[in-house]
Amino acid sequence: LGAALFQKGYLVLHGNAVRIGDGCVICVGHSGAGKSTLAAGFLQRGFDLLADDVVPVGADCLAVPGFPRIKLWKDAATKLNIDTDGLNRIRPAMEKFNLPVASTRPVSPLPISHIYVLREEGYDEIEAEPVRGLRKFPLLNEHTYRQKFLDSLALRPDHLKLCGKLANQTPITRLSRPRNRFDVNSLIDRILSDVSEDA
Repeated sequence: LGAALFQKGYLVLHGNAVRIGDGCVICVGHSGAGKSTLAAGFLQRGFDLLADDVVPVGADCLAVPGFPRIKLWKDAATKLNIDTDGLNRIRPAMEKFNLPVASTRPVSPLPISHIYVLREEGYDEIEAEPVRGLRKFPLLNEHTYRQKFLDSLALRPDHLKLCGKLANQTPITRLSRPRNRFDVNSLIDRILSDVSEDA
């Protein structure tokens, strides 16, 4: 899927997208940062999931809907009081499950109001650091889904061009949470506050 999306001219980010108002926010981050847990938390609070794991972004910088499911680890599901009995595993030996998502309304490609880079740090509280100027570009490149496809398909120049376009028009924030505490609702509240201020 990632290779096919690259060939169709999409920038493919490794993260999730959640509809908020008339747009969406995208959360990216390395494995274990809490992207899918955060997406499931938004879902529990009544927000629509646009995409999980793979977020295609078109040349118009709109985020495109993906598969209606969230890949969720067992411990994250437990934290959110989600029963994994009856859910399909990603792989037989993995404690990671496909959580089906039933959208409450049709979702079309949406403008991206904000991008968050989730990280674990040694802070006591959630810390938000706006990323400005040329520092945005390498973050989008870093959190692109399976970059090996770009070189094998000779699509690197187009990818870099779209990264630059998205960086120029979209606020990006590093959002760091305490390493020993994952307060999903506090993260969601912080994101909603930012989006409200941007509106």
